[in-house]
Amino acid sequence: MKTKQLSRHRSDTYFSLFLDLPAILLTVSFIIVPIVDSVIKSFQTFGLKNIISKKPGIWNNFANYLYLLKTDEFGNATMHTFSFVLWIVVVQFVLAMLLALILNSNIKGARFMRSIMMTPWVVPTVISALIWMWLFQPQYGLLKYLVSVVTGGRVSEFAILNNPATALAGVGIAALWKQIPLMTLLLLAGLQNVPHDISEAAMIDGAGKVRRFFSIILPYLSPVIKVSLSMAIIENFKQFPLFWTMTGGGPNNATTTLAVLSYREAFVGMNLGAGAAITTLWMGMMIVVIFLYNKAFRIQDMQ
Repeated sequence: MKTKQLSRHRSDTYFSLFLDLPAILLTVSFIIVPIVDSVIKSFQTFGLKNIISKKPGIWNNFANYLYLLKTDEFGNATMHTFSFVLWIVVVQFVLAMLLALILNSNIKGARFMRSIMMTPWVVPTVISALIWMWLFQPQYGLLKYLVSVVTGGRVSEFAILNNPATALAGVGIAALWKQIPLMTLLLLAGLQNVPHDISEAAMIDGAGKVRRFFSIILPYLSPVIKVSLSMAIIENFKQFPLFWTMTGGGPNNATTTLAVLSYREAFVGMNLGAGAAITTLWMGMMIVVIFLYNKAFRIQDMQ
C-alpha cells in the first residue's frame, strides 16, 4: 500500500514538473539568462565594436561602476527615480483608496463608473504618453486652452513638459492616470470582503466613519494594500515608456531616471558595459526597497 502511494506521489510530482516546464524554460530564457548576462557585461568594456565584430567584452573589473560614480548624471537619475516613485505611490494610493470607497458605496452611477474605470489601464503606455503630450502641448494643448479660458488669455504658454521644474510632475500625472484604475479595482475587491457585521457593531458602539476606517477597514485591507503598493513601487521604479516618449529624459535632464539613463548609455551612447552597470545597480536598489518595504509591513502586522 505504501509502495503504491509513493509511486502515485512520484508520478504526480513528475506530471507537475512537466506542466511547469514551459514556464520554467521561459523564465530561465527570458529573465534569468538576460539578468546574468547583464551583470557579467557590467564588469566589461563592451561597445559597438564588440557588437559588430562579435567579440566578447574585455574584463575591466569595476571600471564601469567607478565611471558612474564620477558622473553627476547617475546621482541625479537616482534622485529623480526615488522621488518619482515616492510621490507617485503615495498619491496613487490615496486617490485609489478614495475612489474605491466611493465605488463601494451606494451612490448613483457607481456601477457605471466601475465598468469604465479600467479604460486608462488597458490603453497601451505609449498611446497614453502621446495622449498626455497632446494635452500638455504648450501652444494648442487642451490644458493650455483651459488655462487661457480661466485666466482670460493672459497666459500665452503653459509648457509643463518643457519646463524642468514641472516636467517630472507632468509625467507623474500621466502615470497616475494609467495606474490608479488597477489599484482602485484591487482595493475595491478588498473592501467588498470586509465583514459588514463588524462595521455595523462598531457603528452601534459609537465609532465614527474615520475610526471605523482606521480600526476595521484598513486592517482587513492590509494584505491587499501590501500587494497593491508592491506592484506600484515596482511598476514606477522600472517606468521607461512614459519618460522616453513624453520627454526623452529632458528638458535639461530633469526627467532622466535610471531607466532612461541606462537606455541612453547602452543604446544611444553604445556603451553597453556602463548601461549594464546602471541596470545592475538599479535592480539592486529595487530589490532593497521591496525587501525593506516587506519587512516594514511584516513588523506592522506583528504589532
